[in-house]
Amino acid sequence: MTPDQMRDASLLELFSLEADAQTQVLSAGLLALERNPTQADQLEACMRAAHSLKGAARIVGVDAGVSVAHVMEDCLVSAQESRLYLQPEHIDALLQGTDLLMRIATPGNSVGPADIQAYVALMERLLDPSQPTAKVVAPPPVTAPPAQPLPPLEESLLLPPEPEAAPPVSSDTPRQNKRMTEGGDRVLRVTAERLNSLLDLSSKSLVETQRLKPYLSSLQRLKRIQSNGARALDNLDGQLKTVDLNLEAQEALADARRLLSEAQLLLAEKTAELDEFGWQAGQRAQVLYDTALACRMRPFADVLAGQARMVRDLGRSLGKQVRLEIEGEKTQVDRDVLEKLEAPLTHLLRNAVDHGIEMPEQRLLAGKPAEGLIRLRASHQAGLLVLELSDDGNGVDLERLRGSIVERNLSPLETALRLSEEELLTFLFLPGFSLRDKVTEVSGRGVGLDAVQHMVRQLRGAVVLEQTAGQGSRFHLEVPLTLSVVRSLVVEVGEEAYAFPLAHIERMCDLEPDEIVQLEGRQHFWHEGRHVGLVAASQLLQRPPGQANQDTLKVVVIRERDAVYGIAVERFIGERTLVVLPLDDRLGKVQDISAGALLDDGSVVLIVDVEDMLRSVDKLLNTGRLERIARRAQQTVEAARKRILVVDDSLTVRELQRKLLLNRGYDVAVAVDGMDGWNALRSEDFDLLITDIDMPRMDGIELVTLLRRDTRLQSLPVMVVSYKDREEDRRRGLDAGADYYLAKASFHDDALLDAVVELIGGARA
Repeated sequence: MTPDQMRDASLLELFSLEADAQTQVLSAGLLALERNPTQADQLEACMRAAHSLKGAARIVGVDAGVSVAHVMEDCLVSAQESRLYLQPEHIDALLQGTDLLMRIATPGNSVGPADIQAYVALMERLLDPSQPTAKVVAPPPVTAPPAQPLPPLEESLLLPPEPEAAPPVSSDTPRQNKRMTEGGDRVLRVTAERLNSLLDLSSKSLVETQRLKPYLSSLQRLKRIQSNGARALDNLDGQLKTVDLNLEAQEALADARRLLSEAQLLLAEKTAELDEFGWQAGQRAQVLYDTALACRMRPFADVLAGQARMVRDLGRSLGKQVRLEIEGEKTQVDRDVLEKLEAPLTHLLRNAVDHGIEMPEQRLLAGKPAEGLIRLRASHQAGLLVLELSDDGNGVDLERLRGSIVERNLSPLETALRLSEEELLTFLFLPGFSLRDKVTEVSGRGVGLDAVQHMVRQLRGAVVLEQTAGQGSRFHLEVPLTLSVVRSLVVEVGEEAYAFPLAHIERMCDLEPDEIVQLEGRQHFWHEGRHVGLVAASQLLQRPPGQANQDTLKVVVIRERDAVYGIAVERFIGERTLVVLPLDDRLGKVQDISAGALLDDGSVVLIVDVEDMLRSVDKLLNTGRLERIARRAQQTVEAARKRILVVDDSLTVRELQRKLLLNRGYDVAVAVDGMDGWNALRSEDFDLLITDIDMPRMDGIELVTLLRRDTRLQSLPVMVVSYKDREEDRRRGLDAGADYYLAKASFHDDALLDAVVELIGGARA
């Protein structure tokens, strides 16, 4: 077998495995669609499966698979866009296509060109309502002998031999069925489940060796106690020498000293042995863990098999000359990450060839070589795999993109004209968005970049697009090196440990109380030239707030794309490398949590799902249930100053009242509406509430009513300041529980301040 034949055989094996997985998705989805033809999630899953199979078939050169998957994808997209309502005959035909794809992907298949042509013609008739639809008949069972099941792929992440390293196979020499690494080592096939189990056991053994340390410390303490006992016995012996002891007492004292000495020697010996055993066990467990982890790592080149050929062939089919250059092929990455990277990388490479690289004549006119260049670079940075995919094409036509955004009613013209380049490029990642005017087998459906972003987010990573007009585009991807191990910052929240993945942490900081400011009723602090919202981790994780005795507030600044928030925690425990332990499937998706792990002492820590947590923050903001963080240190310093909460939806009125009260020496907090004010009252202590009546979400009457029903707050003085100055309005406010009613029409400095003094006295207690 020639090197090219060996490579083709390897690619066909991969295609067969992918076809097996994707046809399972298609079969399950189509059966669900037979019950509910408009089920959006199943339509999307089936369409993506057909799209992936089409791309995979093109990579390995299986034209029959491309044709079948393409017409199936057309049918599913028509159903998605409500141009076609799936009837039973459509489901039958799609299931027939699923069976046909699996037959095509099976080695030694008996599918001929006539079968493909007949199926494509059938689907075209079904998609064209003007033609009579023939009855779909299920294909007869395959009479050829069934193919042997494919063995699982190497989970030890090893490559097939390089062509030049493969030994020549003569016709009279039996072919050795042994695969070798580049270094000549023999390769064994191991299932993913066994490798995961090995890594899990090795991580647990590493934790178990750490439990020897407390026992060793106890023995050391016992050794010191015995030494003190020996000294005490020596002192007793010295004191008893002045006393005339009988022979039996002297022998008993000698026996005690001898036994204690023997115990000391034995304890010292066993302590040294345990110390040596613990050290060796720890070293061996660490080596075992590192080795098991290394077995999961594969060179990045494993995901690139056939990509250079795919780029070249796709370019030729489009009349373009394109070359792919790859750097960092030996960069080690977890096998699970590599498997999930293959599809998005294929999408990006196809996108670069189709959308990025120009036709040769256009490149020559622009002063570029006729051959386009795509570069793919892989590297390690701060525990992440960083991928940069760039092309020297024409970049993105921003004006055309702007026009497409307006045409699709995604933004008004006035707004679209003000969008920056970065904001415009984000539209390319929207579902169904495409700059192609017509659909081809290569592009035009808008599923490429949407699929890339979806899959990268599943890897807890991020993708960013940059471009320079006339010079090309660059995709920057960051994903974890491994999904099995995560470098994290472990913190304490509600007396429990939680871990924030370092990949999502912008920084850690200690905030002084006076660094926390109130903006529009929400707490913020200044970070890198912008105000960052401050949120309590205890509220997000539904833990009781801890006792904050420190003078500063511990804050973790997390970032997910453009969203940045400060998460207040109780204590920083430290940075740890954690082995990810998936949660039990029966739990479903746990809000704000992605997985669990074990710390060195065997205790459990939950790993935070940062993206989910940011969604929780947005939800709290939208519903107005975000609680303030009590600034205990500031309250201690300013205990002598009386605190007033001003609640008003008018920024002008709110600021006027705040400045008047501040100038008189009061400590003032503000809230933008009744809901925000209620959250402030529940989380902080005040001496007076000043509120408006007409406000969104919760008006002043509702706020006062809630306050009077609360046992902790019902005695708090309340002043209503409102534009409504009729007697019935005044009576309504007082009946709700207000202590003072002041009309804004007669509002002036002295009136407000005199009323405040009347209710709570001067600014100082």
